[in-house]
Amino acid sequence: MQFEYSSNAPSPEQVQALEGLTVIEFGTPWCGYCQVIQPGLQRALARHDDVRHLKIEDGPGRRLGRFFRVKLWPTLVFLQDGEEVARLVRPAGGEAIETVLAQTCAT
Repeated sequence: MQFEYSSNAPSPEQVQALEGLTVIEFGTPWCGYCQVIQPGLQRALARHDDVRHLKIEDGPGRRLGRFFRVKLWPTLVFLQDGEEVARLVRPAGGEAIETVLAQTCAT
């Protein structure tokens, strides 16, 4: 699991080339909603060590966030082989994240 938001986001083309299951977390370090989900997100991802986690700092003019049409933080985009298969916007807790991970890992 990635703990710090990266200001250096991969390009949309690089993200689409990723193999396997990837969770992209869009947010900022100062976002209260982003801070609240961290324990649940950590627990959910700890159960799925085969899932790639990218924690991307978002904001105005950030290309990857605009590509995925991110409007609210945190937004979690779940990709399978570079294709979006699920999305959670401001999830209430780790249970919602775990549910989506279980569904996407089962496919």
